[in-house]
Amino acid sequence: MNNLQFISHYTEQYSYLDGIRMALEGGCKWVQLRVKSPDLITDEAKAEFMASLKAMALEAQRMCREHGATFIIDDNVALVKEIGADGVHLGKKDMPINGARRILGKDFIIGGTANTFEDVKAHYEAGADYIGCGPFRFTTTKQGLSPILGLEGYRSIVSRMRAEGIDLPIVAIGGITKEDIPEIMQTGVTGIALSGTILNAENPVAETRRIIETINK
Repeated sequence: MNNLQFISHYTEQYSYLDGIRMALEGGCKWVQLRVKSPDLITDEAKAEFMASLKAMALEAQRMCREHGATFIIDDNVALVKEIGADGVHLGKKDMPINGARRILGKDFIIGGTANTFEDVKAHYEAGADYIGCGPFRFTTTKQGLSPILGLEGYRSIVSRMRAEGIDLPIVAIGGITKEDIPEIMQTGVTGIALSGTILNAENPVAETRRIIETINK
């Protein structure tokens, strides 16, 4: 499990693939392709979106392999299997972990989103490989946010995981800035997932390098 996960997003300046390329050039070794799906009404529009997503995923996967990075796709189990990505990340409203495991088998990575210890325990028992836990604070890159966790939320979840012998990588996500990282890492989480903090930096490549140094201190 890499300590920094980059979650793809876009800005006025950068496309999804621009962001992934810059994170990889900055040394990030774990990328999740998460693409906001527009409200698709017609079958034709859905087909066009899926074709575009597949093309984007193939290019992102090529870049990740070039940089020796793990490539995860958000939500889309079928696409993960079709192109042979490294794994899938499943949100609370996506396919259940055990359902994805039946489709993908044991050789793919499956991560799940959690907001409570109960979520973590359920994912662990269902066979998840890691947990994306959040949100740390409010973020504009994610819709339908669960309750904010803050530092105390992570401390509580990590403490209960240890008490129950749940040994699973847990990655903090949601509105995290570089300045937050030292305190968050002290809660016992395994790593940090970022999007806007990297994309909104003056130099995203250099910022990625600085963030990795901060995490590993």
